[in-house]
Amino acid sequence: MADPLPRTLAGLRRAEAECRRCPLYQFATQVVPGEGPEHAPLMMVGEQPGNDEDLAGHPFVGPAGRMLDRAIAEAGLNRQAIFVTNAVKHFKFEQRGKRRLHKRPNAYEIDRCKWWNDIERALVKPKLVVALGATAARSLTGKPVPINRLRGEVLPLDEERKLVVTIHPSALLRIRDSDDKKREFAGLVDDLRFCAKILRER
Repeated sequence: MADPLPRTLAGLRRAEAECRRCPLYQFATQVVPGEGPEHAPLMMVGEQPGNDEDLAGHPFVGPAGRMLDRAIAEAGLNRQAIFVTNAVKHFKFEQRGKRRLHKRPNAYEIDRCKWWNDIERALVKPKLVVALGATAARSLTGKPVPINRLRGEVLPLDEERKLVVTIHPSALLRIRDSDDKKREFAGLVDDLRFCAKILRER
């Protein structure tokens, strides 16, 4: 049995692999733990692994991850210096023929996985945490968060850390109009530039 309070990221990954705190583990291929430097100053939290992440066992490696990588680069941040993770560690999906379609985690699943995210933050000790989308913001704050109303603000997360909220990069993939997509992508880059500015000043 894994240590219930892991003291290292490697220990945390082992413990997450044995997680039975909600039913999602029964259907996913594997757990997808967070990845990045042990004491990264910036942590980005997404919603949950997608199909590509579930198969690979790594976060943000699919289309949304590639979109995020582009935004990170344009914002002048170093992807290798960021710890990336998700509010929920197992892929929740609906089977449609041979395809597995993303299904949003519910409040119970988010709350049950919060245990792991709290430990993750305590181990990494980031200076700034970015919530990518409403599910991540809900996990981090414990309540629904109006993303668009709070973008561009620095919010208190705990005694040592600050929080910035923005859209999830997967939202950009669902926009069909090219001008709208460019505008929303530019907004994500602006939010990440804001994060870079905060880190420089802290």
